Amino acid sequence: MASPDPYPVIEIEKRRADEDEAMGTKQKFWCSHPDEDTPWLFKYPQPGTGQHWAEKIAAEIARCLGIPHAVVELATFEGERGSASRSFAVRGRQLFHGNEAIALMIPYDADKRFGQSAHTLDNILRTIGSVFRSEAGAAAARRLFAAYVVLDALIGNTDRHHENWGFSVRRTRTGHRGFLAPSFDHASSLGRELRDEKRERLLHEGRVGHYCEKGRGAIYWTDAGRHGPSPLSLLRSASAESPDLFALPIATVAGRREIIVSPVQRVPDDWMSRTARQFAREMLRYNASEIVKCLP
Repeated sequence: MASPDPYPVIEIEKRRADEDEAMGTKQKFWCSHPDEDTPWLFKYPQPGTGQHWAEKIAAEIARCLGIPHAVVELATFEGERGSASRSFAVRGRQLFHGNEAIALMIPYDADKRFGQSAHTLDNILRTIGSVFRSEAGAAAARRLFAAYVVLDALIGNTDRHHENWGFSVRRTRTGHRGFLAPSFDHASSLGRELRDEKRERLLHEGRVGHYCEKGRGAIYWTDAGRHGPSPLSLLRSASAESPDLFALPIATVAGRREIIVSPVQRVPDDWMSRTARQFAREMLRYNASEIVKCLP
């Protein structure tokens, strides 16, 4: 069987570089794609990590599952590798972050990103319900966020903090209109921070599942928790409490288990080591098998 074509790599030219992006911890800046006018955000990976390929793979897995997501490409800038994400805040739309929305509903420290135990799934879903004028719109947005929770469990994304979700909003003559923003910023997934020596050891010892289970997520189950549960643990609790909300995205994973590992194969060989590729595949297989167990 022929190997799949590798993902293309776009080159960001220095003359296209725009203003720096203040939000987040990684160095990044707004720029232009060489073939289009829409703004793109270029991000350098933290040294020694695979954050760039994790972003790309996660976006492609979201596409496989039919989940709205930020479009991501592998990219270079002045010879350095990173990822570029197309802005979805276009045509007069702005991104209204989750922390801003929650703070309008309950007493909430919108500036406390880490250890923010009030960033619970219940508060997120209640906030989503309060933002939309119609119950139908709120219900659709809650179902979509449930799909994001399933995606996080699948890829092991531990960084769904309150600035990594939000609403795409534009002003109208009668107020504001908007929708839940596509899923974005998936760099903290797929074992991107591990060294190959650690990956090899976990693979050899059959402990990839242990790695998946011990990750601490950025969404809390209860505001009394000391830390957020792993994305898998969060999904287990949430799907048990609200099976109808999570049934469809879980069923989608169940129906596409054979193809959700395929995006890993298309990362160019010189961007991702063979060990990192094997580890990411095993993560996806383990997480998918656990997600399917959550079917009602």
